[in-house]
Amino acid sequence: MLARVANNLFWMGRYIERSEHIARYMSVNYFSSLDAPNQISQDRQFVLRSMLFMVGEPEKDFNKILTEENILYKIGLDPEFHFSILNNVKLARENANSARDLISTELYEAINKFYHFVLNYPRAIFVKSGLHDFTTNIAEMSAILRGKIRGTLLHDSVYAIILMGVNIERATQVTRMINSKYNDALLAQGSYNEKFSKSFEWTTLLKCAESYDMMRRFYKKTPTSISTLEFLILNPNCPRSVMNSLNQVYKHVRILNPEKRYNKASTAFLIGRVRAEYEFKFIEEIEQDIKSFIENILKSLAEISNKVDEEFFHY
Repeated sequence: MLARVANNLFWMGRYIERSEHIARYMSVNYFSSLDAPNQISQDRQFVLRSMLFMVGEPEKDFNKILTEENILYKIGLDPEFHFSILNNVKLARENANSARDLISTELYEAINKFYHFVLNYPRAIFVKSGLHDFTTNIAEMSAILRGKIRGTLLHDSVYAIILMGVNIERATQVTRMINSKYNDALLAQGSYNEKFSKSFEWTTLLKCAESYDMMRRFYKKTPTSISTLEFLILNPNCPRSVMNSLNQVYKHVRILNPEKRYNKASTAFLIGRVRAEYEFKFIEEIEQDIKSFIENILKSLAEISNKVDEEFFHY
């Protein structure tokens, strides 16, 4: 396999995962605000600012009134905004085109269908009444693509590269969600005597990561800052957790580089190091300084991605 083609497969997996997380964050935030228990979380400006914060475009001017239609369009369908769902799906398809001979017809057709659905979605409907329909379809089509990847490809190096991309992106997006909701919980505290540790934003965060029901089943109590962060960061059995994603990345890099020899310069060594750091952490250590944790894990994930690029895709 050419290094360039391997790089295309890796980024195809990343862009598919990224588009789903952005769509889910938009949907859950928007509709959770309708029955939020406090006035701040119900405020539409608060919700729109949270969406922009998550996609890396925070609005610094708190006096500026944001237009709902403009923000939804920008994050969903704006071809000029690099982080929009439309651009992520478009880039996923372009990368799939470049690796066409290595993926199945079924997977390629599903990606094509995904792309045309997003490309042809009417702007007027999306910004007025189509958010639920659009984001639900994005989530369902992303799940179909993951099913096609697992069910129609050989579980060899091609599969390992795609899944490495998917899991690095999942860990990155879940961390960005944690960062955004941590920020929202800080802003919302004090409203209706709501404490930071019991903020409604932790429930919204779990729903954004599709982990609310399993978290309730695991802890058997209402979400708090500690239990939510522990579940989404350190629980290796939660499929959306940072720890689970790191374990998956390590498993798949071993397929690409099975050598047992101790090599400090390898990607496997770097992933193993990051993984070990969080495997034996207490959530209380993280909660003391969430900002530093978020900066460190995003930096580590960027280093892993760069190391993967350097070791396997350099051409």
